[in-house]
Amino acid sequence: MNYLSITDAQRQSMLARIGAGSIDELYKDIPAAVLLDSAPPILGGMSEIDLSAHLNHLAGANVAAHQYVSFAGAGCYDHYIPAFIDHLLRRPEFFTAYTPYQPEVSQGTLQAIYEYQTGICELTGMDVANASMYDGATALVEAAFMALRLTRGKRRVVLVSAALHPEKLETLATYASSGLIDPVYVPITDELHTDAAALSDLLAQHAGSVAAVLLPYPNFFGIVEDTAPMIAAAKDAGAYVVLDTNPIMLGLLKRPGDLGADIVVGEGQPLGSAMSFGGPGLGYFACTQACVRQIPGRLVGRTTDTDGNQGYVLTLSTREQHIRREKATSNICSNHALNALAAGMYLAAVGSKGLADIATDCLTKAHYLRAELLNTGLFAPPGGGEASAAAQSFGYEFALVYAGECDLNDWHDTLFSRGYLAGVILDVIDGCPLLLFATTEKRTRAEIDAFVCEVKNLG
Repeated sequence: MNYLSITDAQRQSMLARIGAGSIDELYKDIPAAVLLDSAPPILGGMSEIDLSAHLNHLAGANVAAHQYVSFAGAGCYDHYIPAFIDHLLRRPEFFTAYTPYQPEVSQGTLQAIYEYQTGICELTGMDVANASMYDGATALVEAAFMALRLTRGKRRVVLVSAALHPEKLETLATYASSGLIDPVYVPITDELHTDAAALSDLLAQHAGSVAAVLLPYPNFFGIVEDTAPMIAAAKDAGAYVVLDTNPIMLGLLKRPGDLGADIVVGEGQPLGSAMSFGGPGLGYFACTQACVRQIPGRLVGRTTDTDGNQGYVLTLSTREQHIRREKATSNICSNHALNALAAGMYLAAVGSKGLADIATDCLTKAHYLRAELLNTGLFAPPGGGEASAAAQSFGYEFALVYAGECDLNDWHDTLFSRGYLAGVILDVIDGCPLLLFATTEKRTRAEIDAFVCEVKNLG
């Protein structure tokens, strides 16, 4: 189809209709500093050979993670992805933008989503999981709004642990700017735990108004907190409990459903999705049967047709595309089906024992790295010491205070030039030069020892 642009007369007619005298007036609310005052320097036409060479040159500015020894994490992890996953993802039956509305032509896609949902339920110990969400941050926010709907709008306060991922907190704050939800943040202790005493005080202060309590499991700093008393306090206050989880660590930890969580969310990137410069990943979302009528997004169910054959269909459709807008649970109108397929295949391939083995391998290496870094004398634990057993309760991610004499950014850049992603520099704790390290199953003892040697030499 040929593209027919609008005429000058049509453009002027539209501007007049909306009360703007010119294109410049239409864009007057955009700051002048971000507007171009001339055409961008776009190159002219190229031959295919020249264009391919140019694009390869641009791509060369990026550095692939496999070229470095990565101790970075903070929500995006360098886990091993079984080779068959990428192979199957690229099959044309799955590698498509088609969305599975019509069950008569989408049985394979619908079954894949159903199997993914089943895997997430097994992983979290919950009754129901949806077809996935955009990412872990939107899943957390949708859980908060789901709690408001479950309390029929009578409660608007959501107590949120400040030990959740900062980007998830930012996403929640963005949604909260609508005025529909009142987030109240639970502070963290010097040892980077959710302050359980402060949580109890806030529950009492907002008695009868708290719809949900949002807790990490483990938290952003890798610490596995004692959630039992906090969950009990939330339940006593009549609030729903939302746990934000790391799926790999769920291979070792007690399942959130067994802890009493009502809603479980998390970032599913570790389950078979590449880091890909930060995305896409997927948000997984699961809940108890009692909450299912308010679950956002897609949900695939298994049924039988009139001939008794097994089939898969979208069910409990509470999306604005299917029902009256005011009845919709969310404006989330899609799911990350390809990433969910990867997660489902990953869980099926490794199984419960394999996932536990992977988590154990990650955890063991992280504890070894932490001990070796502390032995250099260049790092100290947050809070000033190892006084409590809780200080050792972390998974495969941990935070340390840098106590060396080098400028931290220069130190980090130098190690990068030597082939190491030396953790993630944090600025979430004022006055403390914190670094967050992660160690996955891909890291070897030799890599860890070589990294620690470089750290010692650098000082």
